Amino acid sequence: MRLRRLSLSTVTAMTIAAMISLTMFIAYFSFFWIMKRVTDVRLLELPADAAQAYRDIQAGVTPPFESFQKLMLLMPEFEKSLDSQLNWTFGGHILFAAFVCSAIGFWLARRIARPLKRLVSAAEALREGDFAIGLGDFRGGTSEVHRLGKTIDALATDLDHMEKRLRFNTMAVAHELRTPLTILQGNLQGMIDGVFPVRQQGLQDLLMQVQGLSRLVEDLRTLSLAAGHKLIAGRSHTDLAVEARTVLAAARPMLEEAGMRLETDLGSAPADVDPERLRQAMLALVHNACRYASAGGVLRCETGLDKDGSAFVRFLDRGPGLLEEIRSISFDVFWRGETSRSRATGGTGLGLSIVEAIARAHGGRLEAGNRPGGGAAIAIVVPPQPQ
Repeated sequence: MRLRRLSLSTVTAMTIAAMISLTMFIAYFSFFWIMKRVTDVRLLELPADAAQAYRDIQAGVTPPFESFQKLMLLMPEFEKSLDSQLNWTFGGHILFAAFVCSAIGFWLARRIARPLKRLVSAAEALREGDFAIGLGDFRGGTSEVHRLGKTIDALATDLDHMEKRLRFNTMAVAHELRTPLTILQGNLQGMIDGVFPVRQQGLQDLLMQVQGLSRLVEDLRTLSLAAGHKLIAGRSHTDLAVEARTVLAAARPMLEEAGMRLETDLGSAPADVDPERLRQAMLALVHNACRYASAGGVLRCETGLDKDGSAFVRFLDRGPGLLEEIRSISFDVFWRGETSRSRATGGTGLGLSIVEAIARAHGGRLEAGNRPGGGAAIAIVVPPQPQ
């Protein structure tokens, strides 16, 4: 069983207590050893009978009168010399004890601070933009230092992921903009040069490209608001079933055009949400089903409460379903299903990313999976309504 890491305050207190105890131990035993040693040395300078009389008195034995008398005559000078030597010797030992304790304290301090140097190096690497830096299995240090190391390691991983995602998104945006801009530039230049006639159908085609660019810009703005935690303007007590009926009624012409039959099971699902954003997310899922799952011929919408009280709105279709590799991960920006990577089906590839961003902004989640028998099941789940 691994012992729990000690906190910095505990380690500091233990170190101080150990140093004080060690100093007192050295001082206590040094005092008696020094006194005996110095006294024995100074007694060698006395006459033998006077020295023996001193030893007899220390041992509690009455010395001969002559020896005692001689000792009394020499005692003032002996005590003065003994005190002086004791002071110097004991002072030297105190300095030695302080040096030993300081050396041990310095060694312990370096042991405690050693992991911090590694954390400083990692922080400097992050400041310089090296997000690939990793501490790996960070060991050593107090509990606070250990947690700080784990936090810096997680931060480096997140920043590295964000940088890679930003590069990918930048290239994806450029790719998404290149095609409609090329079409617009080519057709407008051809009309100006007189190569293409100015026809109503041609202008309508160009307008569709402009509308596609507008949708892309608006979708990117929505994701930007989500990243800045400003996606939700205001919450209100809302029944997801009511909002689902509104969205499905508005989307009925789109469903009929896609040849999809609508099925509903709308149970009461009260939640504290932003109705406008929730409708946006539901409409995006309906668009997604019409675009990619129209071959299944049916779209089912369900609302209700989970066992934990969370409200949900779920869309089920009988289309080709979701790819295996993306069922357990969040939807990346500009992700499209394999069958829709071309622009034949339209869309910006931001639909599911926006839905997931809206769900997360509400403190909820986006659940996606495949149905038994074929088709996809995508649900927006939001936390229970506060009591």
